[in-house]
Formats: sequence, C-alpha cells, structure tokens
Amino acid sequence: MTVHDLPAVNASLNALSAVCLFAGWVAIRRKQITVHRTFMITALAVSAAFLTCYLIYHAEVGSVKFRAEGWIRPVYLGILLFHTVLAAILPFLAAITVWRAARGQFARHRRIARVTWPIWMTVSVTGVVVYWLLYHVEPGIVGPR
Repeated sequence: MTVHDLPAVNASLNALSAVCLFAGWVAIRRKQITVHRTFMITALAVSAAFLTCYLIYHAEVGSVKFRAEGWIRPVYLGILLFHTVLAAILPFLAAITVWRAARGQFARHRRIARVTWPIWMTVSVTGVVVYWLLYHVEPGIVGPR
C-alpha cells in the first residue's frame, strides 16, 4: 500500500464509521447499552484512524484539485464546505459526548449526543461522497470545459 491508496482507505473508514454509528443508534433505541457502547467506541476508533490517514495523505500529497466542470463543480464545493465545517466542529462535540458518558453523566450525554450523532453521521456520509466526487468523477464528463 502507498500513500496514494489512502483516499480509498479513508472513504472506507468513513463508511465503516457510519455503519457503527447507525448500529450504535439502533442498539441504544433497543436499550442494549453494552452493544451501544461497543459500536460507539468502535466508531470513535475508526474516526481516529481516518483522521490519522487523512493527515498523513495530505502531508505527503497536499490538496487535490477538483477537476470536473459544469454543474457538478458548485455541487461538489457546497458539499465539501458543508462537510468541512461540520468536521471541524465534530471532534469537540465527540469529546464532550464521550467524556459525559465516561463520567456516568447520562442525562447530559444524551442531550449532547442528540446533536453530536447527526453531525457525526453527516460528516461520515459526506466524506464518502466527497471522495467519490473527487476521485471518480472524470473531468469534462459532467459538463463542458
């Protein structure tokens, strides 16, 4: 594996994070607290692995220009902006959410988790979308040059 394989790894980690988040949400709805905890800790670990790979990739490669033109370009940039803003907020929300659960402050944990979970899920899913658009949409395919 080379550094150029990391975008696909990152997309896979984002997808896995989304699966764990959804499974954790289902588990807590069913009052399966231990299962919920396991999935949420796994989602946290997978997201940390993503961040590590992401930083390594961009330290080595730098930024990657979106080459497609036409209507898809503003769509991509809008999704990227939305994803980036939420991704910048997420570590702080996740840290507070995990901290409250670890401290047994479950009422406070639930309150912030209701904000953290949809943001985290959105960041995970839009991360996959950004990857797909950036690395799998051919330049000139969607619109005129």
